[in-house]
Amino acid sequence: MDRFDAMRVFVRIVERRSFTHAAEDLGLPRSSVTDAVKGLEARLGVRLLQRTTRAVSPTLDGEAYYRRCIDLISDLEDAEAGFTGVKPSGLVRIDVHGTQARHFLLPGLPRFLETYPDIRLHIGEAHQAMDMVREGFDCMLRAGELTVDSGLIRRRLATLRRGTFASPGYIRRFGLPRTPDDLERGGHQMVGFYAPDAPEIAPLNFTIDGKQRRMVLPAVVTVTGPETNVASACVGLGLIQVPHYRVAADVAAGALVEVLADYPPTPLPVHVLYSHTRHLSPRLRAVIDWMVEQFRDRAE
Repeated sequence: MDRFDAMRVFVRIVERRSFTHAAEDLGLPRSSVTDAVKGLEARLGVRLLQRTTRAVSPTLDGEAYYRRCIDLISDLEDAEAGFTGVKPSGLVRIDVHGTQARHFLLPGLPRFLETYPDIRLHIGEAHQAMDMVREGFDCMLRAGELTVDSGLIRRRLATLRRGTFASPGYIRRFGLPRTPDDLERGGHQMVGFYAPDAPEIAPLNFTIDGKQRRMVLPAVVTVTGPETNVASACVGLGLIQVPHYRVAADVAAGALVEVLADYPPTPLPVHVLYSHTRHLSPRLRAVIDWMVEQFRDRAE
């Protein structure tokens, strides 16, 4: 293993806080990962990592060396990318909601892999608050307004149009609302949806004369899964507000009907986030540019 490969191993260990996880991410035997660190420590004459039974963490020297490694690896990858004959390669780990992956990413993935045959993708569906680098992900997709996080760089992929939907059976039972005021007067109900790590049910949101009005209706059923949210609306358990692409098939099949179309919810932004320490490696840059195209082509 050459010096730069050993640096890549060391960087992954620091980020994952684990020899085993780093080895799995890089597709290497654990013994090779251990030997790489031992070689670096012997060459530098310092201890780079502190090992306990529970975790691995960098020493002060290790932290300083980690930051230098990030810059050196980034410079090397940028230099290699400058030659047209060198295509990006390696593993890119993405965390994305399964519905977004199936609708926006998977249809175009075969062609992407034909263009970049040496890139491998791991698509995870944790879709919850997490330390992205510590968990080993290179980037993650998040829908909705983002909280400020100085450790992550964001790029907007799309702004998805949303609507309010109900089943025909629900409308027969509660009536067709003409304005948002009808919801409160008519005893309507919603499917209570809890977004990841949200302490409260997400309110319904309506645009009225250019202003936003939030409303929480009684909820007989509360859910945390987006698929269950849509399924609950299809069987008449309440109103939901979701992006149009999510329910296009259900609307076409007559299982759901859009209501209050003149008072749409605010559009839903979707961002890709990545760590500043990743410095957009050529393979991650290729994946992100591809995701931008996929969302642009498939978003309404």
